[in-house]
Amino acid sequence: MKKEPLGKLIAYLQRQNTKILSRELQPYGLGSGGQHSFLKLILGNPGITQDQMTNEMKFDKATTARSVKHLEQLGYIERQPDPKDRRSSHLYPTAKAQAFAPEFQAILDGHNARMTAELTEEESDTLVALLQKVIRSTEKLT
Repeated sequence: MKKEPLGKLIAYLQRQNTKILSRELQPYGLGSGGQHSFLKLILGNPGITQDQMTNEMKFDKATTARSVKHLEQLGYIERQPDPKDRRSSHLYPTAKAQAFAPEFQAILDGHNARMTAELTEEESDTLVALLQKVIRSTEKLT
C-alpha cells in the first residue's frame, strides 16, 4: 500500500468535512466559513471575547470577525461591551442559539459518527489521540 503524505490526507479530510457540514448546516445559515465552530465555542464559553476565540480556534482575526458578524446577523449571538475595555466585547449565545443547541449538537454528533463508522470505538479513540499528538507537534513548529 502506498503511503500517502499526512498533510495531504488531513487536507482532504478537512475539505470533505467542510463540504458535508456546510450542506447539513446550510438550512440554519451556518453553511460555510466555519461559523459552526465559532458558535459551538460561544455556546460552551458564554462571555468569551473575539480575541480569545481567535487564540482558541487558531484562525486569523479577520476570519473571526467575519464569523462573529455573521452569527450576530443571524441572531445566534449578541455582543455586550466589556466594562473594563471599551474596544472589546463579550459574546453570548442568544435564546435562538440556546434553543438550537441540542439539534446543533445532534448534527455534529451524527456527522462524527458517520465519519468514524468504519472504525471501532478503540480505533476512533486512538485516531483522536494520534491527531492531538500531531497537532502538538505542529504547534511547536509555529
